[in-house]
Amino acid sequence: MPKISVIITTYNRPDALILVLNALAEQQLTDFEVIVADDGSTEATAKFIQQLSTPYDLQHVWQEDQGFRAAKARNLAVMAANGDYLVFLDGDCIPRIDFIAKHNQLAELGYFVVGNRVLFNEKFTQQVIKSTMSVWTWPIKKWLSAYLNGYINRLSPLFRLPFIRKYCRQTWRGVKTCNLGVWKKDFNQINGFDEKFQGWGHEDADLAVRLLKSGIRRKNGRFAIPVLHLWHHEETRNPDNWQRFKQRI
Repeated sequence: MPKISVIITTYNRPDALILVLNALAEQQLTDFEVIVADDGSTEATAKFIQQLSTPYDLQHVWQEDQGFRAAKARNLAVMAANGDYLVFLDGDCIPRIDFIAKHNQLAELGYFVVGNRVLFNEKFTQQVIKSTMSVWTWPIKKWLSAYLNGYINRLSPLFRLPFIRKYCRQTWRGVKTCNLGVWKKDFNQINGFDEKFQGWGHEDADLAVRLLKSGIRRKNGRFAIPVLHLWHHEETRNPDNWQRFKQRI
């Protein structure tokens, strides 16, 4: 069984981060560590993390706020990681209680694993944050009600279904670092995230392209490892990142 390091990217959103960290505290599989990759949050996030008591080892890796530099923040966190398998999460993406166990089950040499997500609407996100409700433990009946009320965009990722996981398209499309598993040696072999990607967009697709070009294959994590994505305003993509990515592919 690989030693798992969970890399969580955050920026000035401790109200969402606490839900993610609480969900990780209730995982069925407990042998993992967490590194918060902080892209320049104020001291409020650092103080919040210092006050936490968690059943897992928790590190906080911070860099100065110089705009959106998630690629560099994640690289710094990986440098601090002690595990040999990396699971990337965003600080507003809540894992369900079998998230680590499923990633552990799907981890396989020669593959990276791509999960998916369920999107919350703004109203439901505010309710969850205000009440700190343990949505990561909800049964499917509650999620059906949430879907029928329009609180979430889809229900299907929450089902646990057998799937032909290796016979998926070997493409960068759909790869998001809000839910991605990759061996640390494979990540290091391609020199991690390209830190020239600054501003929002395409640093995750760029990572996927380089993994595929290095011979690491994509494995499908659908119907196994969804995350619950809290609502937020969507940033404008950096057009320079798209040009850089086009050159890559």
